[in-house]
Amino acid sequence: MNKIFLNLGLQPLANRLLDKKELKKKELKLPLKIQFNTKSFLVSLKNTVSSKEMFNDKYPYRSSSSKTINNEYKKLSNKIKKTLKPKSVLEVGSNDGTFLKYFDKRTTVGIEPVKKHAKITKKNGFFTYDNFWTIKLANQIAKKYKKFDLIFSANTLSHIHDLDESIKAIKLLLNTNGTFILEDPSLLKIILNNAYDQFYDEHIYVFSTLALKNILIKHNLEIYKIENLKTHGGSNRYYICKSGLKKIEKSFFNNIKNEKKSHLHKIIAYKNFSIRINNSRKNLKELLIKLKNNNKKIIGYGASAKSTLIFNYCKLTSSEVSYFTDSTKDKQNKYLPGVKIEIRKQPMNITSDVDYSFLGAWNFYEEIKIKERNFLKNGGRFITHVPYPRILK
Repeated sequence: MNKIFLNLGLQPLANRLLDKKELKKKELKLPLKIQFNTKSFLVSLKNTVSSKEMFNDKYPYRSSSSKTINNEYKKLSNKIKKTLKPKSVLEVGSNDGTFLKYFDKRTTVGIEPVKKHAKITKKNGFFTYDNFWTIKLANQIAKKYKKFDLIFSANTLSHIHDLDESIKAIKLLLNTNGTFILEDPSLLKIILNNAYDQFYDEHIYVFSTLALKNILIKHNLEIYKIENLKTHGGSNRYYICKSGLKKIEKSFFNNIKNEKKSHLHKIIAYKNFSIRINNSRKNLKELLIKLKNNNKKIIGYGASAKSTLIFNYCKLTSSEVSYFTDSTKDKQNKYLPGVKIEIRKQPMNITSDVDYSFLGAWNFYEEIKIKERNFLKNGGRFITHVPYPRILK
C-alpha cells in the first residue's frame, strides 16, 4: 500500500530550462507528491511524466562536466578491470561517455536516449543505441552481442517508469557469473541530510537497500556488496548478481542494519522527514530575505535540477537570488524553470560584488570551495539548505 508523506507542490520539469522567448509561455507542471510503499518499502513519485518529455535534446546534464564524477569513474574503472576483469561491458544511461571511455571500444556498448549525448560516444568510437531501455531493446542487443560480463548503470534505473521491465532486461543480458553495478542516490542519506531536492520529476524512485533487495528477489537477483559513496550528496553502489552465485559481503548486512536503525521500513521515518522539510522551507526563505534586507547581494551557484525543485517549493525568485551561474554551456543564457531566474555563464571566479552564493550544486561543495577559494578568502560565503538552511563558515 502506497502512503503519501511529502507534497512538494506544483513543479515544472526540473531540467527543462527556458529560453528568453519561452518566459511568457505556459509551462508543464505536475503535482509532486512522494509516497512510501508499506509492503516493498519503495519510495517513489505518485505522478510522473513520460520519458520523452524528460530526456530529449533539451536535456542539459553532462556527466563529464564534473571533475568529481570524472575522478570517481576513473577509479571505479581501474578497480573493475583489476577485480572483475570483464571481457564485455554494457552501460545503461551512458550520457556523454564519462564511464565508457575507460573500456575497450570493441567490446563496450552504450545505451543513451538523449541523441546529442549518444552522438558524442558514437563519435568517440563506442557503439551506442540512442533508444530508451526496454526488453525489446535488450532482445535486439542480445542478437548481436549475446551477454555481458559487466552491466553498469548510474542514476538511470531510478528514472525509468517500468522498474520490473528494466531489471528483466538487465538480467536477460547478464552473463551467468556477471555483475550488474547499480549506482543511485542513497535514500538513507537523503533522509538524514533532509535533502528533499533529490525528489524531482526524473527521480521516479529513490532506493533504499531494503526496497531494492525486495525488488531484486522477484527476478532471482541479489545484492552481494555495497559501497557507500559521497557523490551526489551520498550514493550507494550496489554490486548485483544472479542469486546464490556469490558470497554476500558484510557491507550488505551493514547497510540493512543502518537503514532499519533509521526506520526506513516504517512510515513514521517519512512523516518526521516531511515535518523537517516544511521547517527547512520556512527557514531558508527567512534567511535569504534577512540578508537581502541588509542589502547583501546573493547569487546561485550551479543551476541544477535540485535548484529548480528548491526554488519552486520555497517560492524563491530573483528578489532573493539575483541570478544563477553555471559552467555547463547548454544552461547558460537560459532561465530556471518555474521561477524564471536568469542563468549566466560562470566566470573564472565569483565576482567581488557578490556577498553570498546559494549552493545549487551543494553535492559538489568540496570541488567548488577549492575553485572559489578567493571568494571565501575575501569574506564571501556560501549558503546551503542541507541538513538545514545556514551560512557555511
